[in-house]
Amino acid sequence: MTGSVYGETFAHWRAGCPGPWRDYTHHAFVEGLRNGSLSRASFLHYLVQDYVFLVHFARAWSLAVVKAETLDEMKICAGTVDALVNHEMALHVTTCAAQGIDEAALFGAVEEFENLAYTRYVMDAGLQGDFLDLMAALAPCCFGYGEIGLRLARSAAPDTPYRDWIDTYSDPEYQTVMASVGQMIDGAIARRLGPDPTTSQRWPNLQARFTTATRLEVAFWDMGLRGG
Repeated sequence: MTGSVYGETFAHWRAGCPGPWRDYTHHAFVEGLRNGSLSRASFLHYLVQDYVFLVHFARAWSLAVVKAETLDEMKICAGTVDALVNHEMALHVTTCAAQGIDEAALFGAVEEFENLAYTRYVMDAGLQGDFLDLMAALAPCCFGYGEIGLRLARSAAPDTPYRDWIDTYSDPEYQTVMASVGQMIDGAIARRLGPDPTTSQRWPNLQARFTTATRLEVAFWDMGLRGG
């Protein structure tokens, strides 16, 4: 099958759940970012919850360092933790600070149920499973945001107030990190499952993890809209 800028494994996983993937990447929340119709209240509610999400997401990538089997895997996972903690979360802090919400308030925010379900699902995938289980659960957020960022960078309304968000995920630095993650996952899959991983007995379970995490992304957008 045709690969993706984020690798062959992601291309297979995405093709394995076309309905949920479209629901995620073309959600009404995303379209509101694109055309500027999303309410500011919804966006700020999402940002606060996403900050809390990223705290747990960074912990999950830190667990991936522990689960890794090669130095390359460790380096990519550690680099992703750095990108999350020191770069991506800065958007949330800056935007919320302008609205009178400081970082302490972000860190102490009460988690919505959708946030709890998603973050604990990802952590459970890593604690219960191995490195591949964790990658399958982490992948939809990483590559979905990258895909959304690129699409919105090309098609967003010129006057959308959410240009900073779009720029964060379409930025070449973010895209480079995600391409490296995709390449690393391809190597991890080939190393553990062989040259034709889709025929492995493990593949359906990995696809199920990816699909479930994608559905949880849809619920996260729903939560964002509800906050408005």
